Amino acid sequence: MSTINSKFDKVLKASDQFGNVNHEPDSSKEVQINTPEKTMPFSDQIGNYQRNKGIPLQSYENSKIYIVGSGIAGMSAAYYFIRDGRVPGKNIIFLDQLNVEGGSLDGAGNAKDGYIIRGGREMDMTYENLWDMFQDIPALELPAPYSVLDEYRLVNDNDPNYSKARLIHNQGQIKDFSKFGLEKKDQLAIVKLLLKKKEELDDLTIEDYFSESFLNSNFWFFWRSMFAFENWHSLLELKLYMHRFLHAIDGMKDFSCLVFPKYNQYDTYVTPLKNFLVEKGVQIQFNTLVKDLDIHINTEGKTVEGIITEQNGEEVRIPIGKDDYVIVTTGSMTESTFYGDNTTVPEVTIDNSSAGQSAGWKLWKNLAAKSEVFGKPEKFCSHIEKSSWESATLTCRPSAFTEKLKELCVNDPYSGRTATGGIITITDSNWVMSFTCNRQPHFPTQPDDILVVWVYALLMDKEGNYIKKTMPQCTGNEILTELCYHLGIKDQLDNVIENTIVRTAFMPYITSMFMPRAMGDRPRVVPEGCTNLGLVGQFVETNNDVVFTMESSVRSARIAVYNLLNLNKQVPDINPLQYDIRHLLKATQALNDYKPFLGEGILRKILKGTYFEHILVNRPEEKEEHESFLTRFQEWVKGVKD
Repeated sequence: MSTINSKFDKVLKASDQFGNVNHEPDSSKEVQINTPEKTMPFSDQIGNYQRNKGIPLQSYENSKIYIVGSGIAGMSAAYYFIRDGRVPGKNIIFLDQLNVEGGSLDGAGNAKDGYIIRGGREMDMTYENLWDMFQDIPALELPAPYSVLDEYRLVNDNDPNYSKARLIHNQGQIKDFSKFGLEKKDQLAIVKLLLKKKEELDDLTIEDYFSESFLNSNFWFFWRSMFAFENWHSLLELKLYMHRFLHAIDGMKDFSCLVFPKYNQYDTYVTPLKNFLVEKGVQIQFNTLVKDLDIHINTEGKTVEGIITEQNGEEVRIPIGKDDYVIVTTGSMTESTFYGDNTTVPEVTIDNSSAGQSAGWKLWKNLAAKSEVFGKPEKFCSHIEKSSWESATLTCRPSAFTEKLKELCVNDPYSGRTATGGIITITDSNWVMSFTCNRQPHFPTQPDDILVVWVYALLMDKEGNYIKKTMPQCTGNEILTELCYHLGIKDQLDNVIENTIVRTAFMPYITSMFMPRAMGDRPRVVPEGCTNLGLVGQFVETNNDVVFTMESSVRSARIAVYNLLNLNKQVPDINPLQYDIRHLLKATQALNDYKPFLGEGILRKILKGTYFEHILVNRPEEKEEHESFLTRFQEWVKGVKD
């Protein structure tokens, strides 16, 4: 690649920066000040300046790239090797134990046998890495030159997402969901959590920190049902989420902060990305189990020299050359899924004593046995009663259920527009059952008279209100019965069952990435000393991003490629809206349900008539405030003490 740079030799040879880039800058530590040494953008400075093509330091014409796992993280790594590393697509080989690409981003079935989607994705406009990639991937349905991002924007710009029935109770009645209902002490606890350093929160749970009043608030009900947080999950991860989605807090009550795809996650993201990669020459080798990596470890580093696989029942070692690279997806949130249907329950055959023995977890455990830099997988896969839940996919012909659903949708669910706008949560359900109907059709070939609805329960181990069983003990028809009971249509159950196909999925590790953790439990994307190995997915450590999102998977892939190839390019940190005074004030007002917060009256008077007047949200009935600052402060202190 030296010929590409030849005209710039004088600059590059005199540079202290070229070849010495911090590929993962950290906005939580960077002091943002301009100096002569500061040549690259600030850590979270996003925008088109970051769209430069980082010229590789060498040619990779003879390098092989082996990617273990063809989920979104692995596929994103392939994309960045091609786009920014200039690696020929034909040099990239996926090794996957499954016989279909996409990993946890699944979506399959038909109207006759029933569709199934184990989970879904709630998307945010600030997923900078995801959109960076998909603005270059050809669209699924629009003609060239349009991209997946163009398609996504076309839908969401013209079909706003929101819910009119975020919460229901009393057999299908819409419940008031206009307020967070946080006490002053709980608002203060959130502020204190945001101020805490991440290092202070090792192994703490959410219930270790927050009071009962917080855990019983509407705010926590909204939050935990939306993101699938349990009280025993990681306080550190909750903190990261609060920073990451601070800008969206005010829209979490009605989901107006979210954007959803036209179709399911597989057809929307995996299909066009796979098509792009295959057209570039990328090879996908299915039915190949990767058991271990042969890693040479000495004082000079850790270098993969072979991949130990099982193919057609035989052990096959793939040699790794000095110019080759390996990308591994560690762990899996959907591995060991157990399935059921209308008349059968998922036959769960593992417990804590046998957990973590499936392929993805065993590979990570084998790596961890070689060096502590590869983390502690047992922290995430050893307590399945705390990391599991069950979902159900309903394939619905017209019935009493679809008629009831129409009452809860923003638009007619058959219209192709936003339907429920996100999950509807049943507040008096022992299971904390939620269901959602996204834009229909949810699959490109889905018949016009079919609706696909997704259901899950946060507390599936509780006895149902009507069906006196836990959710995993129930057949699909029994889950449907419990849902119909809560919708007030139990007397029409026969009609609903006759016209609904139910396919269930019990996932032991679905929220395993939320388990309490400490520094070092998850490996870095390129662990210390690794020369040709990158780890990607939901179980790696990044500076400030969260887990359980497509964005975090893509971020990990991009970091891996930039680090391993030492590209003259950085991966921007998470969107900096958490530092924006407008969003800080907006979040303060939202958490306080738009009642006046401490000092708001004074701030409004200062800003009134100025350029910055608009940064405070006007309350519905704005009143002049005549209270002194001292009086307001005394009331606030009293509220905190109470």
